[in-house]
Amino acid sequence: MSIPAWIQEIFAAVMLLAAEMSAGQLVVARAWTRRGGADADLAVAQLLMGIAMAGILLPGLSTLPNAAWEAVFGVMTAWFVWCLWRESRGRGAAAVAGGHYAPYLVYSAAMVYLFAALMGPSAEGSGMSMPVPGGMSGMAGGSSGGLTTLHTSTLALIFALLLIAFTVHDLDRRAAGSAAYTAERLLVSPAVVKGGRVATGVTMAFILITMI
Repeated sequence: MSIPAWIQEIFAAVMLLAAEMSAGQLVVARAWTRRGGADADLAVAQLLMGIAMAGILLPGLSTLPNAAWEAVFGVMTAWFVWCLWRESRGRGAAAVAGGHYAPYLVYSAAMVYLFAALMGPSAEGSGMSMPVPGGMSGMAGGSSGGLTTLHTSTLALIFALLLIAFTVHDLDRRAAGSAAYTAERLLVSPAVVKGGRVATGVTMAFILITMI
């Protein structure tokens, strides 16, 4: 499937913005909140996913080889599995599934799958892999652009549906917190954090669906 370059550029810009906001949250949270870096792992995950997906959408923005990204998100997935296990002690499964770690576990696992698929050969006649500096196979823009094909499209669709479900859940849930924010507090406000998570879910689902 050929995707217009301007659509990829929009999604890439959104991901870079989400990554910048996450970097700002890491700085602001430690300097301005009592909790310090309590949610630093979530902000780091958001930052890395934003950078990685921007590189997939626009190969010129790629920073690491696919294998390196796969290892990064593999470690991240294991971390969130442990966080969910720790959170599950003394709590019901429903409470854990609705917690703030569950979406990031799905996001991380989807990124592992995505980069594993990008490293594999493309299916004949269904897409075109574009090798770029750094080893990342990304999306080619414009008239010559196709998308690297995922071999197990059913799994890709399952991940996409899970991402959409978490995104809908986020949109349906009202962000708590005060309406009055300073410029610094705004970065770590629940609404901004939720907005970054929604943007990540939508972009990741877009990449997976268009690569099926």
